[in-house]
Amino acid sequence: MLDDRKTAILAAVVQEYIATAQPVGSASVARTPSIQVSPATVRSELAVLEQEGFLVQPHTSAGRIPTDKGYRYFVDNLATPGRLDRTSQRQVGEFFSAAHGRLEEMLHQTSNLLADLTHSAAVVVGPRPEAVEVRRVQLVGLSDLAATVVVVFVNGSVEHVTLDLVDGDDDDRLAAASAHLSSQLDGQVLGGLHDVAASGDAEVDRLSNAALERMHTIAAAEHVYTGGVSEVAKAFDAVEIVRSVLHTLEQQFVVVSLVSDIVNRGMSVAIGIEHGVEPLSACSVVVAPVVVEGEHVGSVGVLGPTRMNYPQALATVDVVSEQLGHRIEDR
Repeated sequence: MLDDRKTAILAAVVQEYIATAQPVGSASVARTPSIQVSPATVRSELAVLEQEGFLVQPHTSAGRIPTDKGYRYFVDNLATPGRLDRTSQRQVGEFFSAAHGRLEEMLHQTSNLLADLTHSAAVVVGPRPEAVEVRRVQLVGLSDLAATVVVVFVNGSVEHVTLDLVDGDDDDRLAAASAHLSSQLDGQVLGGLHDVAASGDAEVDRLSNAALERMHTIAAAEHVYTGGVSEVAKAFDAVEIVRSVLHTLEQQFVVVSLVSDIVNRGMSVAIGIEHGVEPLSACSVVVAPVVVEGEHVGSVGVLGPTRMNYPQALATVDVVSEQLGHRIEDR
């Protein structure tokens, strides 16, 4: 643990660097109201903080900037979730009051809301279909050889997958299979059902089980939505870093694993390489779980440079995750 003076000086450097993105000098720190010591004393303490790995001096004549260790100390010991300003609170409230329609669209728009509020890239991971109760199933013929299996879930999400047909699978048989599947799956989760009870019609049973097998490919799918990716590009000067970050954000599996791992480790903030994704080592991630009726059903998060405004990011993901959980529960 740092003593009070070093703690105050480190906080001043972190906060100014977050605000300006410029190395922070001793004179600037000494002018901070909470720092009641001379510039010479500040210089001495900055040197110690650098030796201990909390700060680094990018150039001999420049001021200091925080290291990942410095940001971690700031987050763990100094930063508390701030409060959203009234304008942002109103924006969140109005968004979720007006959020209707398909769950997928709401999750996508939520990622845009988070990006707009934080000026960072935003990630929203929605409930996995395998863990959500089914409301009804419908088989819709596309041609003589194919149909679409449409699955409506209780949380309002809708999924569909293509099913191959055989001779004789006409509209009447599709309707019978739809009714049978709906009766069997109503209130059940896809992940817990692996076969359908006999209906008394062998062809309907064949079609129903074939549809269920195709529905299991839906069940395992992760739903992830990203917004504000262009904001990340603005945050870095180095083209290689921008290219690496943007390429990684395009990989859905990596993004889902990243967010899920941070939440599962009980963390709300992962700084630099703490999150384990090397191409994002220049970034931090702030996350919060989405909870519905006591169950963790998804996550929201923001990703930006390590000099992100942590108190504001923490406050934003907390409020949005809570409101999103309430909105899903009310559907």
